[in-house]
Amino acid sequence: MLRVVIADDEPLARRAMRRLLAVRPQIEIVGESESVTETLDLIGRLRPDLIFLDIRLNGGDGFDLLAALENAPKVVFVTAYAEYAVDAFGVQAVDYLLKPVDPDRLDTAIERVQHLLVPGEEGPEPRIELRSTGQVVLAAPSDMAAVIAEGDFSRFILSDQPSLLVLGTLGQFEAMLPSPPLVRLGRSIMVNINRLQRVETRSRDDVRLTLRGVPDPINIGRVAATRLRQLLPARKE
Repeated sequence: MLRVVIADDEPLARRAMRRLLAVRPQIEIVGESESVTETLDLIGRLRPDLIFLDIRLNGGDGFDLLAALENAPKVVFVTAYAEYAVDAFGVQAVDYLLKPVDPDRLDTAIERVQHLLVPGEEGPEPRIELRSTGQVVLAAPSDMAAVIAEGDFSRFILSDQPSLLVLGTLGQFEAMLPSPPLVRLGRSIMVNINRLQRVETRSRDDVRLTLRGVPDPINIGRVAATRLRQLLPARKE
């Protein structure tokens, strides 16, 4: 059973979350809080397995709370603010749920936490929530063929799916994606080397990569090609 704290500055939001969790027998709600100070006190006294954490709290925010903890429980953010998703995964959040919480998404988040807390049991590959205009895609890193910088946005090239333009810099996503298989080749691109099928050198400044699951080749420049050549000898086939 997961021992859970609900941390949210809005009483109605805590009540809604409590109702959702009450019908899930694997959950025991051991405390509720509305401020950073109160939540820190509950965590210190109760040692919960999991916090359902809002971005906004009285006296600070969820990131302030996590910064004050040496050994934080597992965290699932529950918030109305979609724009903090990248930052949330950067502090090792297990999941990021938007209000009003979808029950199926809640079950997925709980399953992820359970897998992480069972010693010696390897859970499913974690998925990252990619929010683009009008849609949300849960993508596993293994399905990401490449990530390309486009200013303050990053374009995710996904296997057998349309690409997605997501708010967040390449550096932000680099910090939260596993390397390998996703490796940074230069200032503007990351590539999944496990999906690399062909490297075609047309000139020093024009190299084309064929990636499994992606219909069109991706062009990289001289610096990225040099970095790729350095990686290839060490790559296990």
